[in-house]
Order: sequence, then structure tokens, then C-alpha cells
Amino acid sequence: MLVSVVVPCMNEEDSIPALVERLARVIAPWRDRAEIVLVDDGSTDATWAAIEAARRSCPLVVGLRLSANRGHQIALTAGLRAARGERVFMLDADLQDPPELLGDMMGMMDRGYDVVYGRRAERQGETAFKRASAWAFYRALNLMSDVAIPRDTGDFRLVSRRALDAVLAMPERARFVRGMFAWAGFRQVGIEYARAPRALGETKYPLRKMIAFATDAMTAFSTRPLRFATRMSFAALGFSGLMMVYVAHSLIVYQTAPGWASVVLAISLFSGVQLLTLGILGEYIGRLYVEAKGRPLYFIAEDTRETEEAASAAPVPLRKLASA
Repeated sequence: MLVSVVVPCMNEEDSIPALVERLARVIAPWRDRAEIVLVDDGSTDATWAAIEAARRSCPLVVGLRLSANRGHQIALTAGLRAARGERVFMLDADLQDPPELLGDMMGMMDRGYDVVYGRRAERQGETAFKRASAWAFYRALNLMSDVAIPRDTGDFRLVSRRALDAVLAMPERARFVRGMFAWAGFRQVGIEYARAPRALGETKYPLRKMIAFATDAMTAFSTRPLRFATRMSFAALGFSGLMMVYVAHSLIVYQTAPGWASVVLAISLFSGVQLLTLGILGEYIGRLYVEAKGRPLYFIAEDTRETEEAASAAPVPLRKLASA
């Protein structure tokens, strides 16, 4: 197997037919040594039925169905573990990232690169808030991260088997796959493209999930938020020292006690610093708790590859043997 295409799918029943059609055209040059792994991440619509239909029409399709919704990064990990190719191509089911770039990525990998990632030079069809928040996220992440993570990139990339094996050896549950590939190293290069607007369906990353994803990314690759909390505590202590000098000066010079405004200000400031520090500590402690339990990342409810292998290995009924 030369190339595997891995696509996590969550409520993407409308996108599956167009997705498989375009992917089949893209991987035609390697048709005899290619597969398309579609991972149903606990969808609540007819996504799995669409994957089964795609399997019947295109033998290259392999369907995995998770037992429950585990999130995009876990579903992607499930597909990466199931992929058998020496090179693995990752993209989302919404087709905002053009699969037609696979040929160019394969050519760049032929030149010795282990990771060829797509860099979004243009984000069509997205709101100003989404573009601004994405811009701020990647720059804040690189300021805080201990490893340089390419800006304006997603999980749209082609990776070699040795780079993939290095990432799959990382056991953490709070997975930030693009950061994990950056941390793994090896030779990496970007290719710019214009990201198209979503043609079908709706986004699976509302603001709430975007914030949770950003939190996972920042806590998974840096301890700087902890150092930031420590510095905030020292800054609060310094401010309280200045407040003490001010209060003492007022008592001596003006023979009057400070008013309620300064008291409320001090209490509010220190309470905010304490809550922020506790929140940052809680994020790290919570992740340690989840990691310590050591639960599996996911369970596979259905696998079309295993189903077909079991069917082919089943004994031939006696009635058929007699008729033969």
C-alpha cells in the first residue's frame, strides 16, 4: 500500500458522495496501491450509511465507525492507526482543503520530505471574526509553545510512515495532531493554497469547541501558562506593596483612612489573579487526571475491512458445494 487517505467525518452525509468522487479521481495514478479511510465519529445522521454506500460504489473505501463521538482529533487518530499506506494524506470531509494538491505533495515528498503540510494563504467564505481569531490563535500559540508550530495550517497534510509512526507512539489523550507532527521533527515543508468555503453542511467547530481546542493546544505543548500565573502572582504582590505604601502615606499625611474604592479595587484585583492562577493550575491537573486513568482513546464499533475479511473467511455452505 503506497498511499492512504484518512478523513474524519461527523454528520457529513451530504458531503460523502462528492468527497469520494473527488478522492477517487485524485488517487487514480496510484489506484492499485491506495485506500480511502473514512472514520465516522459517532454521527447522528446517515453518515455511516453514506460511507457504506460509498464502499459499494468504490472498492478503495474503508469505513470505520467509532462507538461514540470522541472529537475530531481522536477520530483522525483512529484513521491514522488504521491506515496501511507508506504515505498518509489527511483532510476534512468538508472539501474546503483541495484534495487535488495530493499530486504536488507526493512530488515534494519524493524529494525527501517527511511532512508536506498545507498553509492557508487565503480563507474564502469565512467571517472576519473567524479569520482574526485564527490569526491570533496561531501567533499566541507560537509565543507560548516550546516547539515552533507552522502558522495558518490545519491537519491537511501528507506524511511519511516514519513520521506517522513517531506521532502514533505519543500516548496523550488531549491530542493536537498538527502540533504533534511539528514536535516529532523530520524534514517538513509547506505548500500554500486558497481554502475554499464549505459547499455542503455546516461547520463542526463552533466557538465553544474552538476555545476548547485552543486550550488543549496551548496546555499540550507548553508550561508557559504556569509561569505566566507565577508572574501574575508576583505582580499582584508588588501592587499590594504599593497599595500598602499609599495607605500608610494617607494615614500619616492626611490623617484619614483610604476610601472604599481602593479596598474594592484591591480585593477585585487579588481575587481575579487568584482565580486565574487556580484556573490555569486546574487545566493542567485535569489533564494529568485524565491521562492517569489510561482509558483507550476510542472503540471501533464497525470496520468494513474486518467485516469483509470475516465474510471471505466464512465456510462455504454445504448446499452451495452440492450444487457445484
